[in-house]
Amino acid sequence: MDKNGPHSSPGGGKFTLPEGGKSRRVFLLLRDAIAGGQYPADSLLPSEQRLAAMHDVSRVTVRRALDALAADGLIEKRAGAGSAVRAAVPAMAADMTTFIPQIVAMGRQTEVRLLSFSYDEAPPQVAAALKLARGALVQRAVRIRLVRGRPFSHLTTFVPEAIASNFSEADLANTPLFELLERGGARIESARQSVTAALATPEVAPALGVSVGSALLALTRTVYDDAGRGIEYLSALYRPDLFRLDMAMARVGTGGGRQWQPVIGGASEETPS
Repeated sequence: MDKNGPHSSPGGGKFTLPEGGKSRRVFLLLRDAIAGGQYPADSLLPSEQRLAAMHDVSRVTVRRALDALAADGLIEKRAGAGSAVRAAVPAMAADMTTFIPQIVAMGRQTEVRLLSFSYDEAPPQVAAALKLARGALVQRAVRIRLVRGRPFSHLTTFVPEAIASNFSEADLANTPLFELLERGGARIESARQSVTAALATPEVAPALGVSVGSALLALTRTVYDDAGRGIEYLSALYRPDLFRLDMAMARVGTGGGRQWQPVIGGASEETPS
């Protein structure tokens, strides 16, 4: 795949990186400025001449960056007016302290597309997390979730064969996994998860509609039932411009022992990215 040219994504949009290191730098700086609210929806970006002076590059370089922003759907070129920022898709938000019920609700509020479905031998890290014997089979499913037609998450789930036999590929394409697990008799009790950063690989980038090498939010979660058995292993990748994790904090303690503590049940809301 030529990472410099435009490509179609499952969300129907385009993603591209402009040719040349300087154009890519301008593209990334402008994209971050738009995402950060420096240029709000419907506002005009500075002129090509002004942007060239601001970034100490040629107008040709700026034009390439603007073309890439337009291909990504972030700006709209208006004849005689310049480049206007398009309204952003609202970002999905989840609070770290109430994450499990929120992702159940998110499953009902967003669209899902199943990319692949199979039964395979559990990878070593999955077998260890789910406490499975070496060589045990798991159902592996790869899905993307979309908000308003734009993909924001790439989800790879592993479920032990005995549990996964309670639902089909068609079920997984239409129903949130948590509902399917509970419908099959699993009593979800707890989960352990970690959050880090990752880069979009050539396999993941087209599915999320981003450029290869784009920064992503990576979340790994293992879900356990009331008997302590592992029933799901999730490897999730999120677009940081369309998804965020929030956490409400409170200052507790007295004197020199005061510290920050998460507020259980802290509120979160969906806000534009």
